[in-house]
Amino acid sequence: MSPRATRPGKGAALLALSALLFALMGVGIREVSDSANNETVVFARNLVGVVFFIPLVLVKGFAALKTRRLKSHLWRTFFGLGGMYCFFYALANLPLADAMLFTYAAPVFTPLFAYLWLKEPITRRMVVTSLIGFLGVMLVAKPSSAIFDSQALVGLAASMLAAFAFVSIREMSDTEPVSRIVFYFALFSALISAVPLSWSWQPLDSHTLSLLLLIGVLATTSQLIMSKAYSLAPPGLIGPVSYVAIVFAGVIAWLRWSETPDITSLIGAGLIFSASLLSIRRSKLSQTA
Repeated sequence: MSPRATRPGKGAALLALSALLFALMGVGIREVSDSANNETVVFARNLVGVVFFIPLVLVKGFAALKTRRLKSHLWRTFFGLGGMYCFFYALANLPLADAMLFTYAAPVFTPLFAYLWLKEPITRRMVVTSLIGFLGVMLVAKPSSAIFDSQALVGLAASMLAAFAFVSIREMSDTEPVSRIVFYFALFSALISAVPLSWSWQPLDSHTLSLLLLIGVLATTSQLIMSKAYSLAPPGLIGPVSYVAIVFAGVIAWLRWSETPDITSLIGAGLIFSASLLSIRRSKLSQTA
């Protein structure tokens, strides 16, 4: 069993790229929401992920996907798919800003879960950068009073499950390559998400199918890059970089739907960038603080 890599600079850069793709995927989901239900979007996202690996199988055979850690992949699927469904429930039952806030709350929990599961140390620097980034997210998202409703517990569960998913990727990274981690997540998730699709299927036109294909490609590519990022550095160390996804989403919303950010959102974006920069500095302080 090889040791887990620790290359925070490269891991943070990859996580920022993954956040950009995730924001673009969110645009696709918003565009397709009028013509496809959540069950269809989740299944299509995962099915495209499986198909994504067909060229790898044709070139290298199934040996490239053979694993001895099926249990770890099942746990990663449980956390990731559970978080996905909780997030979609939050989107359907909470204001959009509140639901998005829970999505980006995951880095607050990752240092604790990484410590409990992998015994990776928690530093003051990790705590500070996570809280700065989360404050920035709150300023951008501007959550309403609905965030304190009982249904918000589902949103909280989404962020906690996402944090566990990030740590589970790190846990497997000592033996499992990124392609294998993403493939088994897509495969198991497609099989499980096919069950609710069976009673909520709806006809789809060519435009909707094209959007679903694009969402699946963006999601799978983002997952590959994110998995590589968390294999290179502890989730608690680089996790705050994922906060930049909400900044990317804001810029895209401005360009696509002319949603102009106010001064509070700009201050929040500044805090998010500050947290991201603090988390990737490869100084001795990041290791000894």
